[in-house]
Amino acid sequence: MASLETTIGPLKLKTPLMPASGTFGYGDEYYGILSYEVLGAIVTKSLSLNPKRGNPPPRIHELPYGILNSIGLENIGIERFLREKLPFLEKLNLPIVVSIFGESEQEFLEVAKRLKTSSISALEVNLSCPNVKEGGMLFGSSPERVHHIISLLKDTTPLPLWVKLPPDPFHLREIVEAAEKGGADAVTLVNTLPAMIIDPHTGKPLLGGITGGLSGKALFPVALRMVYEAYKCTHLPIIGAGGLYSGEEAISFIMAGASALQIGSAIFSNPNIFSEVHDYLVDFLKEKNLPDIKMLKGKIHDMENFAL
Repeated sequence: MASLETTIGPLKLKTPLMPASGTFGYGDEYYGILSYEVLGAIVTKSLSLNPKRGNPPPRIHELPYGILNSIGLENIGIERFLREKLPFLEKLNLPIVVSIFGESEQEFLEVAKRLKTSSISALEVNLSCPNVKEGGMLFGSSPERVHHIISLLKDTTPLPLWVKLPPDPFHLREIVEAAEKGGADAVTLVNTLPAMIIDPHTGKPLLGGITGGLSGKALFPVALRMVYEAYKCTHLPIIGAGGLYSGEEAISFIMAGASALQIGSAIFSNPNIFSEVHDYLVDFLKEKNLPDIKMLKGKIHDMENFAL
């Protein structure tokens, strides 16, 4: 069978597929419902130093073209995760990637320090959250902030750092380059797109948090372009995320430059999505007589010399 193995920095994955942070709980909720055998890694929902209650309801609003959510980064905190969730994950024989966030630089560093355990393979640094102590601006909104926080984290933890960035087409190159110079081992593109919906009959927003993040099918073309543009300006592995609902879209992400893939919103309507995409990738490679999925990476950038 053709190989689906891929590498993200020092980490080897048996397949390029993994759940997107925030859509798979802490990694245990779907056990027995879908096949973990086709996953390359587990990515947890974002964790903060202390438990966080999140935004008031309603938190999710389904749209014809995607999902609007305003969860507000609700989570159980580091201590409960280490005590209640990590022991189960350690039994899965899969790389464990823990998504982290903080409302200040110091919180990011404290979270990273608490996660120095041999069973955790990497940290995904969620830089799409606001720096509360500096006026609420997103950590990932400027190259200087990105470089600074990743540099600090690199000095704090030996774990590989994946930097998850917001979909900012205007500053993407500068921010990705800043992450690389700061010591990142990979970038995840992209997080949700800021959005909102208003009910015209009540004049009120349909989310308790007023605004939220748009995920789902509408996000795919945006995410695909971000991966394509990032590939041209960085040597870091890229993890494609955003609106992936099919095997064809998975191939598109890889051809645009992704080394691995995260699936999020599609899980809610189709728990078999990982198996379906996995099987599609295997069949695609067989049909094209390609022995290795890595042969497709970034091929859109070499169209003159590549044909299937």
